[in-house]
Amino acid sequence: MDKLSALTMFVATAEQGNFSRAAEQLGKTPSALTKAVAQLEAELGTRLFERTTRRMALTEAGHIYLDGARQALMQLQLAGEGVEQLQHELRGSLRITAPPSFAPAFLSQVCCRFLSDHPQVHLEVELSDTYVDLVDGGYDLALRDGPTDLPGVIAQPLVENHLQLCASPAYLARKGSEVTLDNYLRHDWLIFRHPLLNRHFWWVQQGEQRIRLAQPVPRLASDNYDFLLACLLAGQGLQFIPQWSAAPYLARGELVEVMPGYWREPSAFGPWIHLLYLPHRRNTRKVKVFIEYLKAHWAP
Repeated sequence: MDKLSALTMFVATAEQGNFSRAAEQLGKTPSALTKAVAQLEAELGTRLFERTTRRMALTEAGHIYLDGARQALMQLQLAGEGVEQLQHELRGSLRITAPPSFAPAFLSQVCCRFLSDHPQVHLEVELSDTYVDLVDGGYDLALRDGPTDLPGVIAQPLVENHLQLCASPAYLARKGSEVTLDNYLRHDWLIFRHPLLNRHFWWVQQGEQRIRLAQPVPRLASDNYDFLLACLLAGQGLQFIPQWSAAPYLARGELVEVMPGYWREPSAFGPWIHLLYLPHRRNTRKVKVFIEYLKAHWAP
């Protein structure tokens, strides 16, 4: 068995925690992975895993070897991608992670356009609100709002995170009254719940004026943004939503901006959506081209 395959199997086993899951991930048999790890252990003259009937864990030597194996595999991957960049056509795989709400708003459109233009590239897009480690997850690029001060990660702003008040035409016709600072508490509200968000008041800006508003009792509250957006489109109330999410619905007339000129401050989610990537991915052509597609989507 060649050394590269053995290292790949060892890293997969260490990350998955057992031979069966690692074998499933790689499309190999558990016995092939067991043999590969045994071969490395014989070559090194030490055990890489402590095994019991219930679990397996890396030894001290295993932790040291895992760091080196990851670095070696990463350098080989970068070398291969460097060769690919000499060719005109992009090829290979690109792994991306982003929150689920980004997909219908803009990410699905960008991905489909990118795939159509670059048929030799395989995209893997993981949609999750959980912040993931770019190294451990093997991601080339992450899109996130919220905190971006992560060690060893480059954060590049993509699009502003303005929150504007919206409602469907059906809701406004049913209510039959304009929304103002005097009567907003009497309207039906859809409110997104999150541990980082204040439940008692909002800060709203109108020009240079900053106004503190008591948060109304919601008609509907949820910790799932896509669920609330569906209810907003169905005419169930008012909601502050990001401009990047509202844009296609406003363009089609499915939503209407209420109280134009008033913006809710984005608070803990920050004023920008950021692109996050590791320094060694900075000059990878696939990453650079995909970022260009994202920026082109928002250029208009």
